[in-house]
Amino acid sequence: MTRARTAPRLIATDLDGTLLCAGGTVTARTAAALAAAEAAGVQVVFVTGRPPRWMQQVSAHIGGHGVAICSNGGAVVDVRRGELLESFPLAADTALAVVEALRAKLPGTAFAFEYPAGFAREPGYEVPMWGEDVDHPIGPAEELLGAGGPVRGLFKLLAKHPDLDPDKLLSQAREAAGQLAEITRSAPIPLLEISAPGVTKASTLARWCAGHGIDRSQVVAFGDMPNDLEMLAWAGTAYAVANAHPQVLAAVPLHTVSNEQDGVAAVLEELLQLS
Repeated sequence: MTRARTAPRLIATDLDGTLLCAGGTVTARTAAALAAAEAAGVQVVFVTGRPPRWMQQVSAHIGGHGVAICSNGGAVVDVRRGELLESFPLAADTALAVVEALRAKLPGTAFAFEYPAGFAREPGYEVPMWGEDVDHPIGPAEELLGAGGPVRGLFKLLAKHPDLDPDKLLSQAREAAGQLAEITRSAPIPLLEISAPGVTKASTLARWCAGHGIDRSQVVAFGDMPNDLEMLAWAGTAYAVANAHPQVLAAVPLHTVSNEQDGVAAVLEELLQLS
């Protein structure tokens, strides 16, 4: 692990697989490091693929600003107030074009939808996730996204295949529909995460930093999966945790220990000279 070369003004960290341990927990060491960073005047911004409705679990650890970038850049949320501050939605007609392209290229793919009012899915989309045991709309994509359907302001389109290798699924999906939208992945299963063209963790983080007078050279970022790559490339200093996807480990020169060993906290302690 190598120390960042510039004093940071902002820490941008992914959550699952990076900051959080198994089960989505924040250790006492990590919580203390985040609090120390904020006390030192360093903003901490969570930049996650999670939808806004999954953020309450970490609300106690968010910085004084209370803001997180969710859905791979599709939403900016005041976590404590439960308020959507800004969003960059995938247009319904574009989403339907992506659905059609992926159905043609990857038969058996089923779709789900994250939007301000909640979650909706096709009948064939069966991925157990937090909160999906509550009532939510179920139907074909055409009905859910159509004029009379419930999905409005789509943060993220999810595409699940029954059996393809996750990396092969991503590659083939980008071939089929990469010109229509941003397609990435963060789960260990064959599940794609699809955002509006140009909308990534990096694009929304850059917008946040610009609004706060923070240059990219003053940002230290952490991640573990392909959906973090744009953010890690944009930040002035970037770290991959030891458990990261091989593509991320190859792309990011600086590494820290795994999420289970408090990899983010280890770097923050060094930056803030807490250890």
